Amino acid sequence: QVHLVESGGGSVQAGGSLRLSCAASGYTRSNYCMGWFRQAPGKEREGVAMMYTGGGGEYYAHSVQGRFTISQDNAERTLYLQMNSLKPEDTAMYYCAAAVGWVGIPCGEIPEYNYWGQGTQVTVSS
Repeated sequence: QVHLVESGGGSVQAGGSLRLSCAASGYTRSNYCMGWFRQAPGKEREGVAMMYTGGGGEYYAHSVQGRFTISQDNAERTLYLQMNSLKPEDTAMYYCAAAVGWVGIPCGEIPEYNYWGQGTQVTVSS
């Protein structure tokens, strides 16, 4: 079991920045994929950024490349998403997720992340 708790969402004007955090607890084995997903009202959920908990393997959606950065603090078991140059189209509920049990598959290609946080809202105004 992996328990995930997100924080750091909020409202910001276009061009601004936010940093999301995801604190993980429970499963302690290293090197599984964790990532950030988002879902806007009326839209499908989108994978935003993922990486291995052991480091490396970063994946970014094309829509956020160059603006968002995923990182982690292994000691604190915390995953981050630094979001810069935010746009109104980045407005969504952002979820942290973990994929435990998938081996040898790039984080961006895992078909199902099996642990999810409760989400944190990001709203970007124009």
